[in-house]
Amino acid sequence: MYTLGIDIGGTKIAGAVCDENDKILSQWRVPTPTEPEDINDCIIEIYNEALKLHDEIPTMGISAAGNVKADRRTISFSANIAKWIDYPLADRIEELTDHKCKVVVENDANCAGWGEYILGAGKGSRNMVMLTVGTGLGGAIVINGELYRGSFGMAAELGHLPMVSDGDFCGCGLRGCAERYTSGNALERFARAGIRRMPQKAERLLELCGGDVHALEGKMVSQAAQEGDELALYAFGKIGEWLGRTMAAIAAVIDPDTFVIGGGVVSVGDILLEPARYNYVRFLQAAAYREHAQILPATAGGDAGMIGAADLALRAVNA
Repeated sequence: MYTLGIDIGGTKIAGAVCDENDKILSQWRVPTPTEPEDINDCIIEIYNEALKLHDEIPTMGISAAGNVKADRRTISFSANIAKWIDYPLADRIEELTDHKCKVVVENDANCAGWGEYILGAGKGSRNMVMLTVGTGLGGAIVINGELYRGSFGMAAELGHLPMVSDGDFCGCGLRGCAERYTSGNALERFARAGIRRMPQKAERLLELCGGDVHALEGKMVSQAAQEGDELALYAFGKIGEWLGRTMAAIAAVIDPDTFVIGGGVVSVGDILLEPARYNYVRFLQAAAYREHAQILPATAGGDAGMIGAADLALRAVNA
């Protein structure tokens, strides 16, 4: 049976036809529009292209950035698409396929995490947590081999764990959320703060941003860190510390055997993961008297979201 996996990103919509073994047979990419109806049209465009290559596509899984209700059909809220409020995405897409395709919608971090669990670094684990360190901090939880969604579909919003009382304001409206201290945005803030405090050590970072601190981007900090720049390494050490603290807090509740760390920021490898591992143990309850989770970089790549969406949809339909 073929399943179409759709991953709606901020700049592109990616689609892939997968077989029952999660192997990608064909795939497409189109730019992401801003209006819901235009997004729907793009999804159907990919669906129709898939039908030209495969006789039947009875199931579609859609990975979307936002809060997905427990029905796995409705997006209750999305920070990226303003009109996705209580939006019945699955209903709309099924109507456009003349009800020939069953649609399952899932949060994008859940899809990427499930892709890592079935094909990537989390394969073989029993209880896994994925943390995606990108612009923000995404999360996915697998317990006893099943994706954990909670009672209302809102589980694994790990970037919004309250880590600092009366801390920095978060885009969600709360203060002190984990992603304010562990994310690409946090990396840039820590680097800028380091430049202001120690400008005599900021030569390389200032060179990369053309002397304009406000133009400093995460990729510049990553480049400087890989070159051994002291301030860039300081910034990664700070987000690594908070990543370790966050994992220790999660472990106090879930006690996973594996943490998988994904997202663009993790491209620097151990520059981020070593301080994260150190601080995970540092803040872990009863660390000296318990087993520690392994902390691994994601390996499934950029297709994890599409594959995860397709596989989750197939499992839901066959359940």
